[in-house]
Amino acid sequence: MLRRQKTGSVLCPSCGKLVGVQDKECWNCGRRNPGMWGFSSLLRKLGNDFGFVSIVTWGCVALYVATLLTDPHGIRMSGMSILEPSSRSVVLFGASGAIPVFGYGRWWTVLSATWLHGNLLHIVFNLLWIRQLAPAVSELYGASRTVIIYTAASIAGFLLSSTAGLVFGASPIFFLRGAALTLGASASIFGLLGALVLYGRRGGSSHIGGQAKSYALILFIFGFVMPNIDNYAHLGGFLGGYAAARWLDPLRPERVDHMIAAIICLAATALSIIASVYTIRFA
Repeated sequence: MLRRQKTGSVLCPSCGKLVGVQDKECWNCGRRNPGMWGFSSLLRKLGNDFGFVSIVTWGCVALYVATLLTDPHGIRMSGMSILEPSSRSVVLFGASGAIPVFGYGRWWTVLSATWLHGNLLHIVFNLLWIRQLAPAVSELYGASRTVIIYTAASIAGFLLSSTAGLVFGASPIFFLRGAALTLGASASIFGLLGALVLYGRRGGSSHIGGQAKSYALILFIFGFVMPNIDNYAHLGGFLGGYAAARWLDPLRPERVDHMIAAIICLAATALSIIASVYTIRFA
């Protein structure tokens, strides 16, 4: 069942046309190594996203549970903040913001923070958006480029939010302050929306781009109305996802180096969480 296929035909991951498993290049779209070293059929069984949505879902759930179990006495239950982990727990596992990035020098948290969440409603809301948007982006860009976009949006979003927290942290206007401490998948979610908007602008589908633009606008407005929403992370995530999508070009087929870059992104994210746990120090 898990054996590497050495002979026969497979579907090209980029265009879906039938190619030989040993072909060096897809005859239809030009993708190099469409047989993916004989593992194309196995990976396709995971879906168009190659299991990325499941990785994000279970990774976020596992880390959320870990933040609760690490400091159970610090769990808060107030208003809409149901099962909110303590600040100590989320900083331990890699929350970002002006304090971790510039105060503690934990620059890698711009990668880890997108996998952490602040309460039960927070994680449920974000995972629902991911399960809706990530498969759509994978269908248009491919699984590897989706991972790259997701990661680039996290870096851009939390870097902008952390910098704004350092510069405008004392501002009396709440939506200009940036974040002293921030976390959540919403930066990457806005990156996926940015990728869909770019796809529409590139001529792939104006309907898809328009719908993504409407979603992003509604969520931006919601962020300015509600307190404790990291608007800078949303803005940075959108711009980061849009820029990454433009660089990757959705109208061209995925390449093998995209898969290598996606693996590096996932490995770097895992290492950022490990680094957060093993290098924690409090003032």
